[in-house]
Amino acid sequence: MKQFQISFFVVFFFIVGLFSQDLRSQNERPTPKFVYKAEESLFSGNYFASIEKCEKAFKKLGTRGSLKEKGSMAFNIAEANRNLSRYEEANKWYGVCVELKYFQFTPEVYFYRGNMLKMMGDFPNALKMYELYKKVAPKSMTKQIEDALASLQKYKDFSSDESRLVIKSESKINSNKYDMAPSFADKKGKVIYFSSSREESFGESRDLITGHKFMDIFMATYDDKGNTSDIKTIDKNGIVNTSQNEGSVCFDSKRKTMFFTRCPNPSKVSLGCDIWQVDVVGEEFENPLKLNLKSSDSISVGHPCISEDGSMLIFASDMEMNSKGVKSYGGKDLWYVLYDKKTKTWESVPNNMGPEFNTFADELFPSIGLQGEFYFASSGHIGIGGLDIFMAQRVGTENKWSGVKNMGYPINSTGNDYGICAVDNKSGFFTSERKTATSSEYSSDIWSYTLPPNLFDLKVVVYEAGNKSKKIEGAKVEVLVSDGIKWEGLTSDKGKEKGKTEKWTEKKDKSRYILADKSYTLKASKEGYYDDVRGAKFSTVGMDQSQSFLIEMTLLPIKEIRPPEVRYPLDQWTFINDAYCMSNDSLQYLFELLDQNQNISIDLYSHTDARDTEIHNQALSENRSKAVYNFLVNKGIDPRRIKPVGKGESEPATLTLENGEEVILSEEYINQFKLSDKSKFEQLHQINRRTTVLITSTEFDANTAPPADPSWKKYKTPLPR
Repeated sequence: MKQFQISFFVVFFFIVGLFSQDLRSQNERPTPKFVYKAEESLFSGNYFASIEKCEKAFKKLGTRGSLKEKGSMAFNIAEANRNLSRYEEANKWYGVCVELKYFQFTPEVYFYRGNMLKMMGDFPNALKMYELYKKVAPKSMTKQIEDALASLQKYKDFSSDESRLVIKSESKINSNKYDMAPSFADKKGKVIYFSSSREESFGESRDLITGHKFMDIFMATYDDKGNTSDIKTIDKNGIVNTSQNEGSVCFDSKRKTMFFTRCPNPSKVSLGCDIWQVDVVGEEFENPLKLNLKSSDSISVGHPCISEDGSMLIFASDMEMNSKGVKSYGGKDLWYVLYDKKTKTWESVPNNMGPEFNTFADELFPSIGLQGEFYFASSGHIGIGGLDIFMAQRVGTENKWSGVKNMGYPINSTGNDYGICAVDNKSGFFTSERKTATSSEYSSDIWSYTLPPNLFDLKVVVYEAGNKSKKIEGAKVEVLVSDGIKWEGLTSDKGKEKGKTEKWTEKKDKSRYILADKSYTLKASKEGYYDDVRGAKFSTVGMDQSQSFLIEMTLLPIKEIRPPEVRYPLDQWTFINDAYCMSNDSLQYLFELLDQNQNISIDLYSHTDARDTEIHNQALSENRSKAVYNFLVNKGIDPRRIKPVGKGESEPATLTLENGEEVILSEEYINQFKLSDKSKFEQLHQINRRTTVLITSTEFDANTAPPADPSWKKYKTPLPR
């Protein structure tokens, strides 16, 4: 049996006249008149009206009917409910079919029930139904059942997928009837056209298939704040909206021509749907023209989508093949025709979009995004529910696409999702039939999606160069944005936030300090410190997630500073580089300090511990200072900017104890641990073996500076005792 996995009102232009032909071919016509009448109503496509008749027929059969007859009628009721997206009711009646063992005659009952359970989000029981069907399914259904099982496996935890997209039902647009297939009528995305069966639709007649009025095209206008207003029919003159079904709109790039779908009333079951075009003149429509896209009146074409350059019209159709013998892949396929600029007409023979897009099931609602992305809905590609929305990326500059990808949750749900149109690369609209907290019905509604802006904030901490534990309070931090905006603030002098600026998040007008796709330059300054020449920079350009920036900045004090850590072995001037101390990291810090501040000159002060003689230690300290000097010069620092100085053991370091007390690491103080704590004794001596830096000038001039002393590159060896 041909599979109809989507409701009538999703593709109202395709169902009429097809369902009855397939169902009749596999079911013997029951002899009781009431059964005949009930099935006749269903076979005509009048699903809404047929449900009551079929239910009455099922009850009437009672014990008189065979299991096959009763199962067939239960199947009819299930099918009618399925085509109206009443999934719970359809599932219940498919369950009745299973109880009546109707799967002996129509094994697809298992498959259809599995589909309903999946649409309801009951994946475990859907899996059971698919597994039962797999045992009895004909070979022709192998791919379908494999895809169904793969879908359950892939999307069993779909709602936990991470996504920054925010979706919401457009309640000010949606009615209690069917609302679907939004499309933009303007380039700014402020006016959308959509199809609706609401009571304001043209005429008084009711569609026997849905019980609603025939669908018309309506419009909604959005203001700059995203509020909707002026929801009304687009046409009261009968040019576009008529007593037939109209929907699925698209426009050419200039918004001068509109294409839409028109489908006949159910009474005209031999006629399929057509694509029409009209000229758009202001708010009026002129020169309606039906496009010649099909070889038979019974074929349906709809859901027009025109390329940006106007050369390609893509649409959905139930045609089994074109006039050149190119076959459909099953269900409804996506086809296209090209525009002949010479004759100013569309090709009469459609081309199939191919197997990358089309499957054994239905492909519908094509649309093209702002970056040339190709969107469409499919019930054949592996997805979450019935119809899912898929996207393919444009290849080059031609109208070609590849890499079909499911758009995933939350765009797709266990219900039908289709008809997407993008305002920009961060927002748009689509149609969904999902249940919500306020609605238990699988009814088609217009939904919007937005990608919230990435949120950034900034906090700056300023500390003293060479002493990260020394936070500088009251430092002025200036921020300059790439667009010329600037602001400033001071670092705190209180508590844990000492040395940090306030967090720059929102301004008084609720706008953000740190914006996407901007670059930022920071400067810090304070009296008693050299001006910050290096500054700091960061950028939000290209960032695809929110982030809090914590920028660390240093100021050079107008005093002696100590690099993070430069250590020497006892009685040596080589550097310690091991798992406990990487002196080269601190030396690299010194190099970067000089490299990024080309205006400063420094004195290097190296020290020893108090062991050995003063003469020996003086020479040792000079060699240590020269070792740092040579390291920096060998990396490219101008030697005239550096003066190595040996301090010997004359200036022991100062240590701050845990209680806050400061002690001078004199030989007398250290010796008290010589016997009681050998490890601490050695550690304190190690602290004295250090190199510090004094900035002597911030006005170095390479053109006038005197040459460096050549002896600074030479070590004293052996060392005097």
